Amino acid sequence: MQFGIGVIGATGFIGTPYREEIRACRDAKIIALCARRMDRLEAAQVADGADLITQRWQDVVEHPDVNVVLVLTPDALHYEAVLACAAAGKHVVCEKPVGVNSREALLMLYALQDKGLASFVPFWTRYVPVFQRAKAIVEAGTLGDIRAIIHRWHNPRPASIPFTWRDDAKLSAAGTIADVGSHAYDTIRWMTGLEAESVKTDADVISPPKPDLGDIDLGEAIAWGQGHSLAESPETKRGIAWDYASIAWRFTNGAVGNIVLSHATALRKGLAPEMELHGTLASLAIDRVSGTVTVARGDGTEQESEKCESTVQGNRFEQYAFPGLREQLESGATTHPTLHDGCRVQFFTDACVRSAQTGKSVKLSVIEAEGPKPTAKQE
Repeated sequence: MQFGIGVIGATGFIGTPYREEIRACRDAKIIALCARRMDRLEAAQVADGADLITQRWQDVVEHPDVNVVLVLTPDALHYEAVLACAAAGKHVVCEKPVGVNSREALLMLYALQDKGLASFVPFWTRYVPVFQRAKAIVEAGTLGDIRAIIHRWHNPRPASIPFTWRDDAKLSAAGTIADVGSHAYDTIRWMTGLEAESVKTDADVISPPKPDLGDIDLGEAIAWGQGHSLAESPETKRGIAWDYASIAWRFTNGAVGNIVLSHATALRKGLAPEMELHGTLASLAIDRVSGTVTVARGDGTEQESEKCESTVQGNRFEQYAFPGLREQLESGATTHPTLHDGCRVQFFTDACVRSAQTGKSVKLSVIEAEGPKPTAKQE
């Protein structure tokens, strides 16, 4: 099967590198592109050899030669497009977080399942060698029973970065909890096989007001922030989507711990291990900055470290996304992340949001129970 690719959100911070990788794939052809800015679309059409460029996403979904649609828009715009893909019989690659809440995520999953359609969610951390090595150590039983999980996921931005849709709670599902937290939680559940049972969240906006340069994408914002100061922008706008969260979590096996999430400038990465897994036999730490996995035994003084690559290697679509879709089409199952994994992450995100809003601990099972119930066919 040749994949005929349509891309919604084709020329932004995510879409541009994705298209570059897809162009190099032997079994895929980019057919249709949708974005807001026609100048970028025209340049993309030349680069990709696409048949269609449009500012109307429905045109991508309806194109007869498109059988896989990439939905790369802001979080709040995924739901309608994915449902339309399901209705049109198109397979889906949907960026995380897959929806703005669990109800949306589940309805998207059910819609695709009803039509026997394949999906892929780009939880790329699963393919980073330093995390894959850590997973192998966990699966070998080296740590024993995991009793505590500490995770720090900081994605600092330039101090003078302008306001983008990621700072707008109307478009961002849950700020940093959904943005980097979705990757972080998926990584934990994939690595350990555990699901969070409950969470207690403190979340806030800790960055000062940002330069307001209008409707720009993240790439443009980062570039401007690296070359300018706050004083150079006469207009500022305060973010309303959380850029910091501290979450106490408890897992289904009784393990406890904490995760700190941020894309604010104030929290820098690399000063401590990104992840710590503490078990009954040993502990493990991952330092993504240095690409180091360390296992500590006994009282912690007996340590073994090894170096691994700290970024995904090779073409992500050739090696992971497209094989994941093919496996589902051939056997109905895959080890690659799908909308099902996107839903599990959404339960975590929603529980964190409710906890931040109420100041109380929230069980993920409560969030899941509130979602729409599948029909008999979907079950």
